[in-house]
Amino acid sequence: MATFQSLGPIPEHIYKEKHVGGTTLKDVDSQLWVREFAAFLKKSGKLPLPAWTDIVKTVTFKELPPQDPDWYYIRSAALLRRVYLRQGVGCGALRKVYGGRMNRGSAPSHHRPASASVIRKALKGLEDLKMIA
Repeated sequence: MATFQSLGPIPEHIYKEKHVGGTTLKDVDSQLWVREFAAFLKKSGKLPLPAWTDIVKTVTFKELPPQDPDWYYIRSAALLRRVYLRQGVGCGALRKVYGGRMNRGSAPSHHRPASASVIRKALKGLEDLKMIA
């Protein structure tokens, strides 16, 4: 089970709107925050990048690996945001979230979960950085 640790101040330009009290991650546009934090993870160089990131598929029903070379940092930032918003979420629940619909031709489509290895390694890397506990 993962819980969230403090990330520090959030940059001003990604706020959805100004608040008098305080600003939490729920008040920030999710896509902008994930992109900014992924860039921070890449720039800091502290998140270990596995050797298999250029050849691995994120789900079983995809034919190719992700085309974005920074996809692992983006997935790690998105996982960190998910853990912050719903503390105590596990790898199985995150597999459901990042899974999708498998096209089975003329047969009905079925949901397939995402790769557990990718999620587990990203969570472990964030845990090593003391961002989640």
